[in-house]
Amino acid sequence: MVPFAQACAAAGHEVRVAAPASFARAVERAGLVHLPVPDAPPDEMGAIFGRLPHMSFDEANTTVLRDVFAGVDARSVLPALAEAVDGWRPDLVVRESAEFASYVVAERQGIPHVEMVPGTAGLDAIVLPLVDEALQALGAEQGAAGLWAAPVVGVVPEVLDDPPDERQRLGIPVRTVHRFRYEAAAPPATAGSGDGEGALPAPWGDPDAPLVYASFGTVAATMPPLFPGLYRAMVEALAERSIRLLITLGEPGDPAALGPLPANIHAERFRRQHDVMPHAAAVIGHGGFGTTMTGLAHGVPQVVLPLFAVDQRQNAMAVERSGAGLWIDGLAPGAGLPDPAILAAGLPDALTAVLREPTYRERARVVADEMAALPAPSAAVALFEDLAAANS
Repeated sequence: MVPFAQACAAAGHEVRVAAPASFARAVERAGLVHLPVPDAPPDEMGAIFGRLPHMSFDEANTTVLRDVFAGVDARSVLPALAEAVDGWRPDLVVRESAEFASYVVAERQGIPHVEMVPGTAGLDAIVLPLVDEALQALGAEQGAAGLWAAPVVGVVPEVLDDPPDERQRLGIPVRTVHRFRYEAAAPPATAGSGDGEGALPAPWGDPDAPLVYASFGTVAATMPPLFPGLYRAMVEALAERSIRLLITLGEPGDPAALGPLPANIHAERFRRQHDVMPHAAAVIGHGGFGTTMTGLAHGVPQVVLPLFAVDQRQNAMAVERSGAGLWIDGLAPGAGLPDPAILAAGLPDALTAVLREPTYRERARVVADEMAALPAPSAAVALFEDLAAANS
């Protein structure tokens, strides 16, 4: 959302970013004005997340969507957000799909709102039915119905979305998506870590072997069921392959936890993805939006191992549907998290396929070209102005 907010500010509009107090540094780093709202109470969040390991994948995702995003998160910020909006009276609310308090406030105060979707358009068919009652409990008179009717802005090209005729066949409303180019803001290198400096680390392995970049985002390394088990299983599965594997763990992850690494594998906490991708022959990811879209924007084929969220599975299926890669389903029946052994077992053959068969890179290049052809985020300013003017 940052490039869109920056574009509005550059066009002379007054922009405020409502986010929990803990996000102050991130908002300020983006050059935007922070409107702080309370962080969710850690005891309530801990109680919910403590139950998740005992649930199936579907039960856990329903719980997070309903009880966290449309529950604790929304309730925590709703009073402060309502007070701020009432005093400021913005002309438009731009909200992210899983942030629901601003929708409730916008509906109450008659302010137009637009939804920004950090994922494929098919997510709405999964998310909205699950949060309808929770939204009504928050005070949204229309429940989820008001979200179905909201204008949608996205940065996913049409080639990755479900075909409209398939949505019609399933009885899912076809929403008009205003599509713009994906532009990821480059985060600063991690201060004092020694990681992330330069496009690639110091040389390792065979310099002529293809570079494979692996990232499971910043959350997986905080989850004991996945860390270090999944990472170690990946290392063992790819230790004998003729590749150079670069693994990034995210800030909480300690490379030492992976134990001794073979000569063809290097692990560290952080590396700027937009620096690595031009050198990568393939990406191994978890279907997180940033890694998936950054890889596709550079035309890099992917092997996707979705881990703990429904949007990761949606992104994985979209990558395979587009022909830009393959995905591995590691979920055993009734399990809440994938089995690292299942994921690792399928990884070598899938990676070999995307590296050796040129169609995957060709299709990834098609996706990259479609992404590059979309209008820049600055073009969304006119859309936002029209939406605000229609309500004046």
